[in-house]
Amino acid sequence: MSILEGIKSPADVRRLSREELRTLSQDIRERLIDVCSRTGGHIGAGLGVVELTVALHAVFETPADQIVWDVGHQGYPHKLLTGRNDRMETLRQEGGLSGFLKRTESEYDTFGAGHAATAISAALGMAAGRDVMGESFKAVAVIGDGSLGSGLAYEGLNNAGHSDRDIIVVLNDNEMSIAPNVGAMHKYLTSIQRNPLYNRLRSRIGDLVDSAPQPFQSAGTLLRKWEESVKSFLTPGVLFEELGFRYFGPIDGHDIDALMDTFAAVREMNTPRLVHVITQKGRGFPAGEHGEKWHALPPGHDPATGKQITVSTGNPAYTAVYGKGLAEIGAERRDVAVITAAMPGGTGTAAFAKAFPDRFFDVGIAEGHGVTFASGLATRGVRPIVTIYSTFLQRAYDNIIHDAALQKLPVIFAMDRAGLVGEDGETHMGLYDIPYMLTVPNMTVTAPKDGTEMLGLLRAAVEHTDGPFSLRYPRDTSPDVPAAMSEIPATPYATWEVLRKGKEMAILAVGTMVGPSVAAAEALAAEGFDVTVVNCRYMKPYDEVTLAAILADHTHILTVEEGVAMNGFGAFISSIIHRQSPQVRTAVHGVPDKIVYAAPRKKQLASLGLDAAGIADRVRALHESEALAG
Repeated sequence: MSILEGIKSPADVRRLSREELRTLSQDIRERLIDVCSRTGGHIGAGLGVVELTVALHAVFETPADQIVWDVGHQGYPHKLLTGRNDRMETLRQEGGLSGFLKRTESEYDTFGAGHAATAISAALGMAAGRDVMGESFKAVAVIGDGSLGSGLAYEGLNNAGHSDRDIIVVLNDNEMSIAPNVGAMHKYLTSIQRNPLYNRLRSRIGDLVDSAPQPFQSAGTLLRKWEESVKSFLTPGVLFEELGFRYFGPIDGHDIDALMDTFAAVREMNTPRLVHVITQKGRGFPAGEHGEKWHALPPGHDPATGKQITVSTGNPAYTAVYGKGLAEIGAERRDVAVITAAMPGGTGTAAFAKAFPDRFFDVGIAEGHGVTFASGLATRGVRPIVTIYSTFLQRAYDNIIHDAALQKLPVIFAMDRAGLVGEDGETHMGLYDIPYMLTVPNMTVTAPKDGTEMLGLLRAAVEHTDGPFSLRYPRDTSPDVPAAMSEIPATPYATWEVLRKGKEMAILAVGTMVGPSVAAAEALAAEGFDVTVVNCRYMKPYDEVTLAAILADHTHILTVEEGVAMNGFGAFISSIIHRQSPQVRTAVHGVPDKIVYAAPRKKQLASLGLDAAGIADRVRALHESEALAG
């Protein structure tokens, strides 16, 4: 039996010798590779923090001591050590373990978050709560160096350093977020690792002190102090010291002895302190280490090679279609620039970046800055396309309103992963962008029915100069294989498309719901229900002419959208219908006001009635209720 199999809680970890802890670390690494190759998951960050996780649980008295893991990508080893090893095969499965940390899943998960840079602020809140309540425990925030590109991290550091509270920040420095880190902070943090002068001095001082005879040990102490002075000029520590933290490091994050000795010393202090740990993202993964490609794995990989066991031969994903079209429109127009936030691969923008590096800007995990930066570009005649997941763009809502929309700047927002995201779970759901974009003044809000229309809307966005323009598309396969961008015209502005003409009932469908709505209408036709289907590709501004014609010919309207129903497109258009034609009955069909948890995307759609069968059932139910009412 492996050592890991005997670990039921961190108390078991604290009983092990250091040699056993090293073996445990290897067991964890092998277990993660095996499980994630089958279930999929964020493997890279977890592999990089194995020894760090073991050392933290070995030194700190968890769960009494509170460890806050930033984002949760780093949390897989933590799950293995906190009683969840036997359920690890259920990772990211419906009803199984969350891909992130979750307070309802374990008492050891002190704070759940799917977006970066929250750990310091949360841990400081816990420390303040401890002091208010007269409690006694340690609060530890583990944050990746990529998260230091986010303003929230600096707000937390600034407040924590000023507070002088008992809080520990562990900076996990692997030179990566999802893609390689960018920005001045990245250069600052890596300076010590690559500074040959400091490394030579440190090595030489160590040799002198270790070999000095007993009478000269005091001189060795002076040399050590001198080394610390040199380090303050050559390492990142000076920045954190100025912010009010005692700085320790950099420390080898894969050296159990160094980690445990440092944490044991740091635990006994009671002022803000920061431990700088150097790790390697993806460490030990046979297919290769430290690459963006292995940040996360889809299910079904060979653990020895990292290759996909089953390769899809179907249509391309929306993200791939978007990325190809983006690069093609970049070749057409010299004024197009692309901005992303630490995810060139995930957003499909890598092809554009490779072709036009002078017009591609990865701002790191700094979505708000990315939007305001794009707004600045727009003032100079550049056509900026901000390409960010829907769930992450939420972080820049203030910037969208105040820096782009109020100034009517033509910034384009391409929102990947809009709607249901399957196994990525509740932290990554893109269910809220329709309501939050509809409320923004001067904003054009769109969603395509397929890949071709997505590229047509992208062209329309680039040609639109009268304010910001948003485009949402899902984490899914495109129902079509689009032609080259040069062959796709701009989708006419503020127009809808009537795909099927019926009577009495009309379905106003948005984006991914257009195809299922057509399929539902065809199925209903065999039952005598003659239903109109309209592709409402422009939600705002809407097609006034087509809507007027629909209202003239129909007594009932059903809106269907892959987003929250509350304050979404259905609610928006229903209010307009009520003002214009109060006699027309409307119903809204979308995601209800509840959290949607991890499950296969198709199953999520079906469970919410957002597939063809569910839409048909809703039409039947509405018809039946109207018949009974009559």
